[in-house]
Amino acid sequence: MRIAELLPPPAHYQLDVIPFRAQIFEGDGTTPFLPYNRRDYYKIWSISGPAKLHYADKSVEINKPALIFSNPLVPYSLEVFSDDRSGSMCVFTEDFLKTKERLDSIQESPLFKIGSDQVFFPDRAQLSFIYTLYEKMVSEMESTYIYKYDVIRNYVNLMIHEGMKMQPALSDVHHNNAASRITSLFLELLERQFPIDSPHFVLKLRKANDFAKNLSIHVNHLNNAVRDVTGKTTTAHITDRIVNEAKALLRHTNWSIADIGSCLGFEYSSYFNNFFKKNVGVTPLSLRK
Repeated sequence: MRIAELLPPPAHYQLDVIPFRAQIFEGDGTTPFLPYNRRDYYKIWSISGPAKLHYADKSVEINKPALIFSNPLVPYSLEVFSDDRSGSMCVFTEDFLKTKERLDSIQESPLFKIGSDQVFFPDRAQLSFIYTLYEKMVSEMESTYIYKYDVIRNYVNLMIHEGMKMQPALSDVHHNNAASRITSLFLELLERQFPIDSPHFVLKLRKANDFAKNLSIHVNHLNNAVRDVTGKTTTAHITDRIVNEAKALLRHTNWSIADIGSCLGFEYSSYFNNFFKKNVGVTPLSLRK
């Protein structure tokens, strides 16, 4: 597994200080912490699958290597079906790509514009070129070259142009019924709470009833809709997201385990320990060590 950690721990994420991050991860059962849902981050990422990418009005099956362009204003949820996956990712702010020659907003670009096609399935040659660009970005970030961000900016623009040459994924499954709309809203509400960037934050929506109340529907209606659309229960989605956030905080912050449990909505450390061990198989302290 190769990971280039190019930013401080999540508690100190400030892309105005270090405006870019890139990493490559290979299938060994683990995936690095990816701040995919920060509202100020643009992402260009690849994943080998199998997985399903859920947007508000559609889902895309990822059954082969995919290249994805993510606008921070467009919520999504990635459902993975195997730990044996690999991929690459670069994360940056809008200001990172702005230069004297380019003053237009990246949100108006064909690949990041809301409503545009954002998922592509590259062919073998395109995959090779994309992976080479990621390797060059990672290598450049590790260098001491004073103008390395200018070089990386060119690599990012090459990635964008490569995406514009591709045909968008045609496996979209559009959902127009009530169950799909309810599920999309639920997933968006769930993702809005993350990532947690302060030990003083307390997770407010932790149970299916909490989400049902915010959506003004009966909890049974919510549970049935989510299960019908995703094949997973509402509780399973919530549990998986809390577990993933707990892992990230344990690995990438120096917060106490009690503080992490508290911000995730557990009144007592023992409750958090029991929840974590039940779902992960080890205690929070064991994972951190």
